[in-house]
Amino acid sequence: MNRPVDYSLYLVTDRGLAKERSILEIVKKAVSGGVTCVQLREKACSTREFIDQARALKAWLDQKGVPLIINDRVDVALAVGASGIHLGQSDMHIRDARCLLPEGSLIGISAESQEDALAAERDGGDYIGISPVFATPTKTDTAPPLGLEGVRRMRKAIRIPLVGIGGIGLSNGAGVMTAGADGIAVVSAIVAADDPKKAARALKKAIEKNGT
Repeated sequence: MNRPVDYSLYLVTDRGLAKERSILEIVKKAVSGGVTCVQLREKACSTREFIDQARALKAWLDQKGVPLIINDRVDVALAVGASGIHLGQSDMHIRDARCLLPEGSLIGISAESQEDALAAERDGGDYIGISPVFATPTKTDTAPPLGLEGVRRMRKAIRIPLVGIGGIGLSNGAGVMTAGADGIAVVSAIVAADDPKKAARALKKAIEKNGT
């Protein structure tokens, strides 16, 4: 990625919340509503299905100039030429991923503590997903919520972009941005919405009006 990345409204997919709609259908509507970055997260499907879905998403997102980030799977990111990868603390180390990925690929790192965030910045991460900002039902194996004060502390310590995730929706997204995040990552607030385009548009309007 040679151009700056807009992380402001970052969608993380979850087929379990899709209500029998395809992820591609939801992503199309969400991007039409203002989503600026998409992370494809798949935990249960086969590798072949993951790649097929990622390739279809990338073909459409490329037309819109929206980056596709693959969760965890460096092999899938390589297979489809994704914009980058998002790694957790127990996934491949950032230095190893950097050796495998093409020059200019984005690498995002999940961090639940300032120590993890500082290490990710030091090791060359492009952005950090700080989590959970608030309690969330979509992930149960997380640390205690950071809250807005935790976001502020992270912002003072970290220079690279911060994306808040965890329990973020229309009622609190702007506050996360005001606390210093460069973007908000949402899952259920868009994926589970009856109208993902409308939900994304409302979130985008809220963070542009109050959070930036």
